[in-house]
Amino acid sequence: MKRYYFLLASIVLLFLSLWGFSDNLVTDVGQKSNSDPKFIIHGLFCFAWFIVLVIQTTYITKGSYRAHINLGVAGMVAAIGVFVTTIYIFIVIYDGWHKMEYTARCNRFLLPSFALLVWLGYRNRKTAETHKRLMYVASLYMLAPILGRAMGHSILDTLIPVTAPITWDVTLFCIWTLFFISLFLYDWTTARKIHRVSSLGFVWFLLVWTVAILT
Repeated sequence: MKRYYFLLASIVLLFLSLWGFSDNLVTDVGQKSNSDPKFIIHGLFCFAWFIVLVIQTTYITKGSYRAHINLGVAGMVAAIGVFVTTIYIFIVIYDGWHKMEYTARCNRFLLPSFALLVWLGYRNRKTAETHKRLMYVASLYMLAPILGRAMGHSILDTLIPVTAPITWDVTLFCIWTLFFISLFLYDWTTARKIHRVSSLGFVWFLLVWTVAILT
C-alpha cells in the first residue's frame, strides 16, 4: 500500500476524468462545447494535469526520481493552465453567487485552494511525504465537475430522480469524501497517524461545503 497507493489513486482520478467526459471524447463529439475554444483549452489542461499526475507517481514508484523532477515543469504549466482557464470560465459562464449550484460554489473556493496547494507542493518538493499529499489533495479539489459528470454516466443517474437535486449533491459529497477517507487509511497504515496535510485538507473541504450550502 505504501508503494502503490498514490499511483492507483491517480489512475482512478484519470479514469474518472475520462469516464465523466466520455461524451465529449467519444459518444457525442458533435456537442456545442466541443467547438468552444474556452472549454477545449480548459479540458486539455485538466486532462494534462491528471496525465502528468499518473506519470509522476509512476516515476516515483519505479524510483525514477530524476525523471520525476524533470517532468515537474510540465505539471506546473498544467496547473497554471487549469487555474487561468477555470477563472475565465467562471467569469464568462456564471452570473451571480446565488444562481450557482452547490458544487459550483465549492469550486469558487477550491480553485484558489488548488493553486495554493500546488504552490506549496512545489515549495515542499524536497519533503516527499508532504509534497505528494499536497499534490494529491490539490487534485481532489478538482473533482466536483468530474464526479458530477461521472455520476451522470452511471446507474446513479437512473436511481436518483432529477427532482431530488439535494440527494444528488449528498451522494456526490459522500463519494468525494471517500477519497479523503482512503487517504486517512493510507496515512494510518503507513505511519499510524493522520498527516497534517490530509487532515487540514479535509477540514477545509468540509468548511467550503458548509459555506456553499449556507450562503
